[in-house]
Amino acid sequence: MGDLILAIDQGTTGTTAILVDENVRVVASHNVEFPNHYPQPGHVEHDVNEIWESVGAAVGGALAKANATADRIAAIGVTNQRETSLFWDRHTGEAIHRALVWQDRRTADHCQAMKDAGLEALFKQKTGLVLDPYFSGTKAGWLLDNVDGARTKAAAGDLCFGTIDTWLTWRLTGAHVTDPSNASRTLMFDLHRMQWDDELLGHLNVPRAALPRIGASSEKYGVTKGVGFLPDGIPVAGLIGDQQGALFGQACFSAGMAKCTYGTGAFILLNTGDTPVPSEHGMLTTVGWQLGGKTTYALEGSAFIAGAAVQWLRDGLELFKDAAEIEALALGVPDSGGVTFVPALAGLGAPHWRPHARGIITGITGGTTKAHLARATLDGIALQIDEILRAMSHDLGAPLGELRVDGGAARNNLLMQRQCDLLEVPLVRPKVLETTGLGSALLAGIAVGMWSSADQVSEAWTEDRGFVPEGDADELTGLRARWAEAVRKA
Repeated sequence: MGDLILAIDQGTTGTTAILVDENVRVVASHNVEFPNHYPQPGHVEHDVNEIWESVGAAVGGALAKANATADRIAAIGVTNQRETSLFWDRHTGEAIHRALVWQDRRTADHCQAMKDAGLEALFKQKTGLVLDPYFSGTKAGWLLDNVDGARTKAAAGDLCFGTIDTWLTWRLTGAHVTDPSNASRTLMFDLHRMQWDDELLGHLNVPRAALPRIGASSEKYGVTKGVGFLPDGIPVAGLIGDQQGALFGQACFSAGMAKCTYGTGAFILLNTGDTPVPSEHGMLTTVGWQLGGKTTYALEGSAFIAGAAVQWLRDGLELFKDAAEIEALALGVPDSGGVTFVPALAGLGAPHWRPHARGIITGITGGTTKAHLARATLDGIALQIDEILRAMSHDLGAPLGELRVDGGAARNNLLMQRQCDLLEVPLVRPKVLETTGLGSALLAGIAVGMWSSADQVSEAWTEDRGFVPEGDADELTGLRARWAEAVRKA
């Protein structure tokens, strides 16, 4: 058996390949970006051929950086942007349409119609989710209704449906499979029975014949065959949605442990153990992972826009050339100067669930500078997370003890300190920030026997830096009040 695990971390703006050795050390990683497509306002799509090209390039880049050959790969783990989904022809492999990205809002009216029909309580009870265009089920219905002949082909079993983990595994191995963490994001999966639900499929008008098998998060799904950039015979052995992968990669294995990943969006997951906890405060109940016959559940809150707000300042407003420059720019002023930015560029997620909300900037004066706008953007990201975690605490009836943070924006010390001050709990940043990919690598390694259990790999988790609250209470109270007023207007 080889001595490396390959993780393919397929995200919203790019694909990262990560090579992990037996000591749970990231040997090399390589990221390749690809474009998003915006055919009209509210529509966000991916060309899956461009995604596949990025996967091949990322894997080749990581192997080159590690000076390693592909025959050293013992297994492959896949983690993915979760709700992004597509149909493809079972016989030709061709996608029938671009994939609809999790940020896509085109099914907002469909979701509202189902709410008006009184279906939200049913969906929430069975799936742990809310009726929002974020999730895959209404995307599947839209594709079947808007691509000629798709509904007939799907009912006949000639089309495969899947989130990106499923599509990549199919491309790598020919297996049509997903795991419970991804299935639990579709509006089609019963959290309690751990299977596709015919009643929900009927309301969404999606045929079961198109859906993948649901395996565990750690098992051998198949082996590579005819891939081109990898030799035949490597087992694909770990599948997990990216945010659940980060929870696993952050070694949050005990109930009550939580993490926040700062990527394109920001995603908070809190381990609730072997019990799905219903939310009364706008959170989602989701599967964390299924390992060794045991299911771990989580509460989740999602802010659709986090790092994407910084990208907008960079690309849309051209305030700086590199996203990393925002920290130095924001440090040029002591605060936002009364400016509040609600980054609802793709609607508002938890706890509001307002798909038609849009971004808003308030408090601008003649003295406002780009530094104030940069500071307000970082505040806006942190305030979204503050709202979500306070709602989670209400659901649990207990305060959070600590938050583990990861993702690209977790490198921003100003943002992390601001987040810590708002939450009033310690933040801990690990040395490995690529925790989404690390989680899938660990699950794949466990499946092929490189590691014996989650307990073994948790010993490899190491802290880079901790943050402790040091904010001014009156200033933070005023900040929250301005935020709440701006959110009402968004």
